[in-house]
Amino acid sequence: MNKLVNISEVCKILNLTNPKTQKPLNHVIRYWEKEFPQIKPKKINNRRYYSKTDVDLIRTIKSLLKDQKLSINGVKQIFKNNTKKLDENNYISLIRNNKKKDLKLKSLNLLKKIEKLRIYGKKNTS
Repeated sequence: MNKLVNISEVCKILNLTNPKTQKPLNHVIRYWEKEFPQIKPKKINNRRYYSKTDVDLIRTIKSLLKDQKLSINGVKQIFKNNTKKLDENNYISLIRNNKKKDLKLKSLNLLKKIEKLRIYGKKNTS
């Protein structure tokens, strides 16, 4: 991901979507932007565009908030105390855990699609 992505794409990448409607939860990322000045999207024509670094940072924030159940103040404190030296091993393990979860989610989606194909079969159109 070398290019810039918009806020909805970031939500989809990080699985920040409404479980029922699958609509992206853009407001969550906009709120995190206000709380964490480290997130600095580029604004072009009043739209937010995020770099890979921004997406990784948001992924880390999401992991700390949602998976490790830290409060926003707790995450702010981590960034404040470790701005220069966020424990590299811990950061790498967070990224690995996130990638593992992403792969697991994609695998489950593929398995569901395969199961549907197995049950309903491919319609013969000839």
